[in-house]
Amino acid sequence: MEFAELIKTPKLDAIRVAYPIDQSMEATLCITSHHLIVSSRSDTTQELWLLHSMVDIVERKPNVNSSGGTVVLKCKDFRIIELEINGWMEFNNVCNSMEWLSNLDDPRLLYPHFYRAMYDLVENGWNAFRIETEFSNLLMFSDDWRISYVNKDFAVCPSYPEAVIVPKPIDDDCLASIASFRCLGRFPVLSYFHRTAKTVLLRSGQPMVGTNSKRCKDDEKLINTVLGSGKRGYIIETRTQNLAQLAR
Repeated sequence: MEFAELIKTPKLDAIRVAYPIDQSMEATLCITSHHLIVSSRSDTTQELWLLHSMVDIVERKPNVNSSGGTVVLKCKDFRIIELEINGWMEFNNVCNSMEWLSNLDDPRLLYPHFYRAMYDLVENGWNAFRIETEFSNLLMFSDDWRISYVNKDFAVCPSYPEAVIVPKPIDDDCLASIASFRCLGRFPVLSYFHRTAKTVLLRSGQPMVGTNSKRCKDDEKLINTVLGSGKRGYIIETRTQNLAQLAR
């Protein structure tokens, strides 16, 4: 797929943009493969670059008494940008392009795969964080954890790193069993440790209990190991109830 197929109107002059809502200016709109660019026609220093992937919702508000309408972009960082566009064809083209470009299914088409730095990289991000270093800091406050390489070569979970911190009593065979019970293989791993209270935060995928309410002894063993004797914890579901039911 070529991006040009999704961009029917790459440039528009004399639109009005409201950003934030209480400010309005006349501007030129450009749509590129990964950015929406709005440039003020009166102030050359005023320019907005918006990644298409930052757009969460595209709303269409057609004009009643004239051609065109307002395109409302509701962003994932809670910004709301309104574009007033004249002409039905231009209005629909911009709406369609933003809907397509903000919902690309193929991750290979996303911006990081096309970005080319215009400067020399002074730090390799892959080496900026080493789990072994973080684990040595954790050992100063608790000896209940260990580093597991069960996910070496991403064999168990494609979205986890190769090295993770897990409870010491849980061996790698148990982790592999738990991964088969959790959505996308995301077995519980340590994400945060509170030094003073000794409380922890773990992340994981949803258990795949199915319609028969299946259970996994190894999974329950891990949770009970983390909680300890006589202690309680909280399980927080971050998705909607409907999505959780569909993922069962």
